[in-house]
Amino acid sequence: MREFIVEADGGSRGNPGPAGYGAVVSDAATGETLREAAEYIGVATNNVAEYRGLLAGLRAAHALDPAAAVHVRMDSKLVIEQMSGRWKIKHPDMKPLAADAARIFPPGRVTYEWIPRERNKHADRLANEAMDAGAKGEQWSASASTADLDTPAARPREALTADRAAEAGPSAVSPSAPGTTEQPDADAGAAKAVADTGGAKAVADTRAAKAVAAPGWAPADMGAPATFVLLRHGETPLTPQKRFSGSGGTDPALSDAGREQAERAAALLAGRGTIQAIVSSPLARTRETAGIVAARLGLDVSVDDGLRETDFGAWEGLTFAEVRERHPDDLNAWLASPDAEPTGGGESFAATATRIAATRDKLIAAYAGRTVLLVTHVTPIKTLVRLALGAPPESLFRMELSAASLSVVAYYADGNASVRLLNDTSHLR
Repeated sequence: MREFIVEADGGSRGNPGPAGYGAVVSDAATGETLREAAEYIGVATNNVAEYRGLLAGLRAAHALDPAAAVHVRMDSKLVIEQMSGRWKIKHPDMKPLAADAARIFPPGRVTYEWIPRERNKHADRLANEAMDAGAKGEQWSASASTADLDTPAARPREALTADRAAEAGPSAVSPSAPGTTEQPDADAGAAKAVADTGGAKAVADTRAAKAVAAPGWAPADMGAPATFVLLRHGETPLTPQKRFSGSGGTDPALSDAGREQAERAAALLAGRGTIQAIVSSPLARTRETAGIVAARLGLDVSVDDGLRETDFGAWEGLTFAEVRERHPDDLNAWLASPDAEPTGGGESFAATATRIAATRDKLIAAYAGRTVLLVTHVTPIKTLVRLALGAPPESLFRMELSAASLSVVAYYADGNASVRLLNDTSHLR
């Protein structure tokens, strides 16, 4: 029976933040590297990225020889202890990943060993390469990897033992972020450098001791942010017709297309495995979208009235052209000033912004250090993005949000925020 060594790692630049994993499969007898795998996985926690690295390593080993025995080595105490059965897996993000890993090889054919980080350099380097590629909007490729410069296959086995002994030393790791693990994990929260560039956040993972702040940046560890994943509800019958549909209208339910969009969003979010709670607007279309996602993720839905859409008054149910024809003066005033209200006593964008800011602050306090899905509407999402960027009110008219689209805003302890836009539903098809 062949025996493989799988070394895997994952990291998140922000925990949660931009994340990636790396995995290496080597021959246990010769030390030869047989397969490498790495991938940028979007916004995730360290632990999710580590599990994704384990899955990639096991799948690569299975593809080489499904009858082989596998010895997994990782520097994540959490993953090793959970997969060995010594720690319970309680976190909803970890359960499906661990279950998938356990199914790849029959029970008893995989063993697990914790190793210090300095002995997991190959996988760690691949994970960082994947995150670096993701930051550039690129996909990691083996041809671009530098990991083979320091692999067992590149050096005699006797030299490898001496090298590892010489490399061993203390590892600087900050405490794990609150709420990210079920058991203590010496590696669950890697040290982070957070650079404040006057309102935008640059977050770097220093797991590989590579992070260097650019001139003029002031690194400071702000801890794990409150991360809001913003999901616009799926289509209603009014959406394709581009009719005003706020909180003062007929409160339409999702159409068949809208329910399909919600299902696709749920599948994408389940694959990322980062959502820890769900909060919805009280309107029917958002509660239905949230319910579809919640059923897939195994979470409950909380409702917050502050996430409701703007009340468009007498414009509810009308198209833009119909409003221009019937209420031209009111429409022109509304386009010119955030303080102007829609005809019939609707809600101004200024009033909406005040409401959304208060809701934001309340949710940040309630979900500090956690990743929360907010299922809401066009104006609340645009407003959250606008406020995070410090953009003027007129920027609301320069954004477009597709039905069931996703955006992400992370809020840090110093009051700053970073924005990630994923506003394209084509990736959900």
